[in-house]
Amino acid sequence: MQLQKENILIVDDDLNILELLQRHLKSWSYHTYKAVSVKEAVQILRDTKIDLLITDLKMPEIDGFELIKFVSEHYPQLPKLVVTGYPSVQDSLTAIKSGVVDYLTKPFTKDELREAINTSLLSSVINDGDVIEISEEKEKPYGEIIGNSEKIRRVIQIIERVKNNKATIFIKGESGTGKELVARAIHYQGKFSRAPFIAVNCGGIPENLLESELFGYTKGAFTGAEKDRDGFFQAANGGTIFLDEIGNASTAVQSRLLRVLQEKEVVKVGAQKATKIDVRIIAATNSDLKEMIKKETFREDLFYRLTVVEIDVAPLRERKDDIPLLTEKFLFKYGIEYKDRFVRMSPEALLVLQRYDWPGNIRELENVVQRAVIMCDKVIEIEHLPDSLKHTIDFPEDALVSLKVMEKRYIQKVLNATNNNKTKAAEILGIDRKTIRLKLED
Repeated sequence: MQLQKENILIVDDDLNILELLQRHLKSWSYHTYKAVSVKEAVQILRDTKIDLLITDLKMPEIDGFELIKFVSEHYPQLPKLVVTGYPSVQDSLTAIKSGVVDYLTKPFTKDELREAINTSLLSSVINDGDVIEISEEKEKPYGEIIGNSEKIRRVIQIIERVKNNKATIFIKGESGTGKELVARAIHYQGKFSRAPFIAVNCGGIPENLLESELFGYTKGAFTGAEKDRDGFFQAANGGTIFLDEIGNASTAVQSRLLRVLQEKEVVKVGAQKATKIDVRIIAATNSDLKEMIKKETFREDLFYRLTVVEIDVAPLRERKDDIPLLTEKFLFKYGIEYKDRFVRMSPEALLVLQRYDWPGNIRELENVVQRAVIMCDKVIEIEHLPDSLKHTIDFPEDALVSLKVMEKRYIQKVLNATNNNKTKAAEILGIDRKTIRLKLED
């Protein structure tokens, strides 16, 4: 049977071995990716469809066993081939138990390598000879949107409806809910993805500059305008412009926006002639525009032009089912960045995250996980989380946990009640300060 040519990722800190493997694989017309560390390999796996992993075991910082474990958890159908110069019975048994298809010892012949690769690739072939599509066990993110809750699925359904047309879209939601990620998904998941995407924070640009930044200006239009300059709308021509915090736009900017929407043209500040433009406008805000209309600080006619399609992004407290997936993303991101390894979170700590209401939404969750990764070694426990989270959490009375976990919870509860006064807590608990520290670290 003739196998289709695959994408193969080679991971080894020995550059000579990497070059040798790549040379052999290219002679067989395979497409290859190289990584000298597990950290680099994981980034490639995240961004590229890989059909076979070839990895060494002994590497600095994170070793090959950790990579194999990560791939087994996140890409369970991806075949794995070990190539090592330090063979041992224990290592081979551990590798095979972790799902490795074949185990090749250095030095090896070209024929041995080819046979091992064929064996590994054949492991992903089903009975009718078609190659299985390698996919993650968990549902893949939609663009950069992570979540599988009902509210997120509803958002994705709307995106699917609008992504291939240029209808004006209005995204509303609290600060930190990911409104820009939704706008990016609309653009990059559709047929206009190769065109420009320009994001503008209307609240981050001084009011007197926003007009010229959006629409451009001509030479001499105002002091300092030494030459003609295009604005964000001209830069986004053919694609999408995302206007975040549109409620901060002045009445002058609102009037110009209305003309863009009605006439499909832009007039630079200081110019008389209009320029035709083809731009999809996505606007967003956490302000109540209807209330602003009542106060006459936002134009009602512009509001209806902007809200052809509305997308409501729910706050995190209304989609807590997504917290484990979001937490996993941030654990990966900051574990690699700060620790050069994969950091995990205990079930008890994750329960705290799931029972908190997150007034700062996803942005606050990311901040908490980032801090916890810095404070922990390999596993995030409850004590690595901010006290502000733990003070608001009451664990369910019927939660069945080990005596050790219950003991740690009660010690923490006493510490919280005594404002972290270890001497006073020790008196209440009937133990000394050192014992408190040891039991919390255990």
